[in-house]
Amino acid sequence: MRLNEAIALLPGDDFTGATSTQWADLGCGTGLFTTALAHLLMPGSTIYAVDSDATALASVPTHPSVTIQMVQGDFTQYSWSFPALDGILMANSLHYVRDKTAFIQQATQHLIQTGRFLIVEYDTDAANRWVPYPVRYSVLEILFKNAGASLVRKIAERPSRYNQGTMYSALVEF
Repeated sequence: MRLNEAIALLPGDDFTGATSTQWADLGCGTGLFTTALAHLLMPGSTIYAVDSDATALASVPTHPSVTIQMVQGDFTQYSWSFPALDGILMANSLHYVRDKTAFIQQATQHLIQTGRFLIVEYDTDAANRWVPYPVRYSVLEILFKNAGASLVRKIAERPSRYNQGTMYSALVEF
């Protein structure tokens, strides 16, 4: 996927507000969606790019007006040391979480009261070695509403290049 395609899966600059914010990209890999998010955030914002793979983190690009801080670690272990977050981005990473209900409860404790999630996932129930615990949009909607979200909205869809049907992106607000 190219950067412009990743940006197209995100909600646009209307969701970020007029001030700098603090976000975490959990399971950021080489930073494609980290960079896409950085293009939408106000200058002075910070993104904590979290991944267990040091080689992948070394590939995350810098951004001229958004600070991207690399954090090596397993995001599923809840040992996050960053400050209260305005948002959490999970692009192709929620499908690595077995107990999504417990994870969402833990993750929301790191958000400010009006915090947000941006989710990019495969819209499938079919598990495989790359998507061990898939989460369809309809299931995602239930999970987050049960966690107290005030809004769960699908933003976009695109065909998956890995024959998994479609990918979707969603904005969740608390």
